[in-house]
Amino acid sequence: MPETVFEVDTDAPVEEQPDPIVNRWHPDTPPASSVEPGEKFRVECLDWTGGQVENDDSANDIRDMDLTPNHHLSGPIEVEGAEPGDILVVDILDIGAFPDHEWGFTGIFDLDNGGGFLTDHFSDARKAIWELDGVYTHSRHIPGVDFAGMTHPGILGTAPSHELLETWNEREQALIDRGPEADTAVNHETHEEEPPLALPPEPENVLLGDMDDEDVEEAKKEAARTIPPRENAGNCDIKNLSRGSRVYLPVFVEGANFITGDLHFSQGDGEITFCGAIEMAGWIDFKVDVIKNGMEQFGVDHPIFKPGNVEPNFTDYLTFEGYSVAEDGTQHYKNANIGMRRACLDAIDYLTNFGYTSEQAYLSLSTIPVESRIAGIVDLPNTCVTVSVPQEAFDFDIDPDNLGDVESKSRGTAATPD
Repeated sequence: MPETVFEVDTDAPVEEQPDPIVNRWHPDTPPASSVEPGEKFRVECLDWTGGQVENDDSANDIRDMDLTPNHHLSGPIEVEGAEPGDILVVDILDIGAFPDHEWGFTGIFDLDNGGGFLTDHFSDARKAIWELDGVYTHSRHIPGVDFAGMTHPGILGTAPSHELLETWNEREQALIDRGPEADTAVNHETHEEEPPLALPPEPENVLLGDMDDEDVEEAKKEAARTIPPRENAGNCDIKNLSRGSRVYLPVFVEGANFITGDLHFSQGDGEITFCGAIEMAGWIDFKVDVIKNGMEQFGVDHPIFKPGNVEPNFTDYLTFEGYSVAEDGTQHYKNANIGMRRACLDAIDYLTNFGYTSEQAYLSLSTIPVESRIAGIVDLPNTCVTVSVPQEAFDFDIDPDNLGDVESKSRGTAATPD
């Protein structure tokens, strides 16, 4: 087994972890450990909430979650010899749940605490707990769904330089200052105010590993939230970044300072409920190497990756189409976000034919390895987006050819707040 270079304890609070957790991007965060190019190593990870979610039948923990400290991540891991301008090559060798913690969760966040992709349709907190059985999973909260997942880290990346961090903060603040885009994809009729366009530095609940308290006070004013993906990769939530994948990450600081976490047992393209994967605590094995001056050699300043060849053997998909026309009939110009919404909403409505609540269908669409594509982007005025649901993920027939013969039956409900 590879040496464990970062340890966590799922029974301990965040402030008492064996190795200090990080939850912001900052160039001065001290490395928690160091590895050499060519070395294999293991990193242990809390779930992204730092243990705020319980394996029970109440969604109180989703409704009441403190989002300011999220994500809870492992690292930084220094890679010896890595320098700015290099490419860090990261091989994902294996990944899994802890043997005494073989469960995960998915949540729909309340409108007033996080929201989600379809928050104007699903504004109340819900939760599903998933049992993890090897490569398979099922949930007592969504009966009839049983599938093989594509387990992957939601987050991996390298630390930004001071210059890159300043660029992030300036451009995201400029977006906030500009205000809502003219062609927004969200129907805000049910909202009292517009949702945030970006997340500027949040000085509350900042975790920067072993950084001295005095330095943390200064760094937290500029440390970047880990919510969006950026040039360093970060929170990409790419379901195909699973076992056997190779990632090429730009290096911006000495040692690269590699960070990972937010492990997902499975996820559909888009992770649409926000807490939309099957979130889990667990471990991940890596091997790293360094390509000197790789950014110039490759001509890239963003990550690239090669997916592994380990994935579920789904072959029979049911595909839903969406276009750039909002639910109220408003025509938008080549808006793929709206197309994705419309395809997802049609898929959700379709699955309710089989006894699911809309919330159960929404959670299923976010966790099953659904394939989403921009099918057509060149034709005016509509962009076509497709959402393909593997029929093998269900233990009953969802084929439209047989829908007329199906008797709708109750399939329970997702967990709700008490």
